[in-house]
Amino acid sequence: MIPFSISNFMDSLVLGVIYPHLNASLNALATVLLVTGWILIKKGREQAHKNVMLASFVVSTLFLMSYLYYHIVVTGGEPVRLREDTPNAVRYPYYFILFSHIILAISVPILAIGTIRHGLKDNRERHRKWARITFPIWLYVSVTGVIVYIILYLLYAPDVLPGS
Repeated sequence: MIPFSISNFMDSLVLGVIYPHLNASLNALATVLLVTGWILIKKGREQAHKNVMLASFVVSTLFLMSYLYYHIVVTGGEPVRLREDTPNAVRYPYYFILFSHIILAISVPILAIGTIRHGLKDNRERHRKWARITFPIWLYVSVTGVIVYIILYLLYAPDVLPGS
């Protein structure tokens, strides 16, 4: 028998349930910050754009840390799956969104760091060039992350989540 501890209790009962909601909230916040940063630069407010985009990077980094912790530590690497009764009309678009989200999400950290690096070095031409590629991918990944959450954890959640 494993001895009772507050740490084990919190990790297994509370945090395992909180992480998907936290992750979706961080993705949604990153989306809002990305769009705000884009609007600010279109209005010529460079310093505000810089601050908001750096905040978006911090939020996305927190998301990644939380996401990895949840999927590696809390669930033990066991994937969360749609319920068996999920209709194919939902299942197929969900898997398309999930697959495209995963493939593009792999590139976001590298693209974001490159774009930010050029911006901080005041290399405007390269920053703009990178941003034209980075922004739509980063935004797509943030938005589809929330869509995946809604489908997987709210609409068609399994009866028991891994790690709970």
